Amino acid sequence: MVHKYDYLVIGSGLAGMSFALKVAEKARVALICKAGMEEANTHFAQGGIAAVTNLAVDNFEKHVQDTMIAGDHINDPEAVHKVVYNAPEQIQALIDWGVNFDKQENGEFDLHREGGHSEFRILHHADNTGAEIQRSLIKAVQQHPNIDIFTNHFAVEIITQHHLGIIVTRYTQGIRCFGAYVLNEETGQVDTFLSKITVMATGGCEAVYRSTTNPLVATGDGIAMVYRAKGAVKDMEFIQFHPTALYNPGDRPAFLITEAMRGYGGVLRTL
Repeated sequence: MVHKYDYLVIGSGLAGMSFALKVAEKARVALICKAGMEEANTHFAQGGIAAVTNLAVDNFEKHVQDTMIAGDHINDPEAVHKVVYNAPEQIQALIDWGVNFDKQENGEFDLHREGGHSEFRILHHADNTGAEIQRSLIKAVQQHPNIDIFTNHFAVEIITQHHLGIIVTRYTQGIRCFGAYVLNEETGQVDTFLSKITVMATGGCEAVYRSTTNPLVATGDGIAMVYRAKGAVKDMEFIQFHPTALYNPGDRPAFLITEAMRGYGGVLRTL
């Protein structure tokens, strides 16, 4: 079966769904999810999301500096500035899509502080912020008339000039993406999704390690697809691991201990 869309978004976490919601205002979007909608890594985030919202005590340059220090100044400064300065706008977008962040009695956000932050700037929903964000965005994409959701569909290969018989190498200039071949896990059939623009929002590859707090769907297949298609992959030596977990041999994923614990002074006594 052949499907045609303006945008093909592969991945149904916060990145994929938020992008789909923004472009769906002017285009038709296919959202590909290789398992259930709730199984993205976004769902499992506990502590919260950082943004400068209390300008009486906090400012953007503080947030930038905290981020650069936490990244040992290996960070891309341009990316850090863009994320920090645009964070309040993106928080408002989440709220517009139905996300409820905890507030104090006076109506101000109930801000927490987490590891690496010099100020209280973490917006949260109790201790299950990721689940609240995932819940809200799932509802928003399900209700949007321009978004079609394909659950239990596993993207297996990006379609490029290679599939037209043209030789493509890592040195080929102007490699074009026409969409992807996607396995329908319920029928066993591989469908063709053609699109003007394809967005890879497939998350990381932490599940290839023996122990991780990430869900077992984080197998890095999106990265592998881009690499096989002769696309550029960058900074592969940086694998994000949540630094604290309750380790029990054989448990996959491991039980996550929230980032907020370190923000409030928790320390590791033994390693």
